[in-house]
Amino acid sequence: MGRADTPLPAEVDVAVIGGGIMGLGLAYHLALLSGGKGKPPLSVAVIERSYLVSGASGRNGGGVRMQWGDAGNVRLMMDSIELCKDLAQQLGINLWFRQGGYLFLARTEAGERRLERNVQLHGEVGAPTRLLTAAEAQAIVPQLDVAEVRLATFNPEDGVVFPWAFVWGYAAKAVERGVVLRTHTSVVRVEPLAQGFALHLHTGEVVRARRVVNATGAWSGALNRQLGIDLPNRPHRHEILSSEPLKPFLDPLVVDLSSGLYFSQSTRGELVTGISLPDAPDGSDESLTLHSSLRFLTHLSATLTRLMPITAAMKVLRQWVGPYDVSPDGDAIVGPSPGHPDFIQVCGFTGHGFMMAPAVGRLLARWLALGETHPMLERWSPGRFTAGASPAART
Repeated sequence: MGRADTPLPAEVDVAVIGGGIMGLGLAYHLALLSGGKGKPPLSVAVIERSYLVSGASGRNGGGVRMQWGDAGNVRLMMDSIELCKDLAQQLGINLWFRQGGYLFLARTEAGERRLERNVQLHGEVGAPTRLLTAAEAQAIVPQLDVAEVRLATFNPEDGVVFPWAFVWGYAAKAVERGVVLRTHTSVVRVEPLAQGFALHLHTGEVVRARRVVNATGAWSGALNRQLGIDLPNRPHRHEILSSEPLKPFLDPLVVDLSSGLYFSQSTRGELVTGISLPDAPDGSDESLTLHSSLRFLTHLSATLTRLMPITAAMKVLRQWVGPYDVSPDGDAIVGPSPGHPDFIQVCGFTGHGFMMAPAVGRLLARWLALGETHPMLERWSPGRFTAGASPAART
C-alpha cells in the first residue's frame, strides 16, 4: 500500500485529497473503470496527510443500514449493502461483515410515527423492514428493558463491518490497479490553473491535476477556503467506546431514537457504543478529535444502563473521538464546487459516510470516468447552497 516515500507523478488526471474510506473507495472504482467505453486510462493519485485509518474512517462504529426515511437513501444503502456482500472476496480481505440487523427503538409518539412512516416507505421500495411491538423487540434482544418502548423496527439485512479492513482493502486493490497512494503528506496549498489545479505539498513537491477531489470530510473547509468556496458543512465531535470482550449475546445493532444511543457487539465480543453529547463542542480543533471525555462516559453509561441494565458491570476497554462532517440539511455535499467545477466535493455525510462509501464511490467514479449521472448526485449538488439555487427535489 501507500508509503510516505511513494513517488508521485508530476501530473495526474484525478488527484484525491484524503485517504479515508470515501477517497479510497472512489479511487478503487476509478481504477476499475479506467479505460472503459473506449476512453483512455485515467491516472489517479490519492494523497493522505497521515496514516490510513487516522481520520473518521478509522474512528466509527462500522454500522451499515438501509433504514432511512426517504427513498433515495434507502435505495442507495440497499446498493451499498449488496456491494458489501461480495466486497471481501473482491478486495481479498476479511471485512468481518455481519448482517445481524438493525433494531430501532421508539420511546415517544413522534418516534413511533417516524418508524411507521419508514416501514411503509421501505415496503414500497422493497426493503425488508418490519414493525415490532416492544415485546417482539425484547424477543430479539432479551436483555433490553422495553418498559418505555412504544414501537420498534427491524431489518435483518442491516449489519456491521470492521472499518479498518475496509480502508486497507480498498487501498491495496486500488494500488494494485495502478492508483498512486502517498501517505504522511499534506497538501498545503491548492493553486487554480487555467486547466486544473497545482497541489503544493509540504515536501516541496507540486502535483498538477486536471480534477481534484476533496475527500477530507470534516477537514474539507480548510481546502475549500483557499479557493473561496463557501460551503456550510461543519465538523461535530462524536465519541465512542468499546468494552472488554463479553460472551456473545447481541446480534443486531440497536438504536434508541430518543437519545441517539447506539450499540452493537463485535465478532470479538466487545460492545461498541456511542452517543453524541447534546452540547458537544465544534470538532474543528484538531485536539478535540484525539481525547475522549469523562462527561461522555458518564452520559453514555447512564443512558445505556437504563436501556440495558446488564451493562452496569461492564468494563470499558477504550474510548475515542471522531468528527462527524455535518451538513445543515442532512444531505451529503457531492459534486462540482461553485466557481471551480473541476474541484469535486465529497463531504458532508453527517456521520454516515462510511456506510454509504461503497455505493457513493461507485456512482461518483462512473460520473467522473464515464459521465454517467445519478439522482443522488443531482440532489447532493454543492450548488444547492448558492444564492438563488432551487431546492433539490427529495425523492
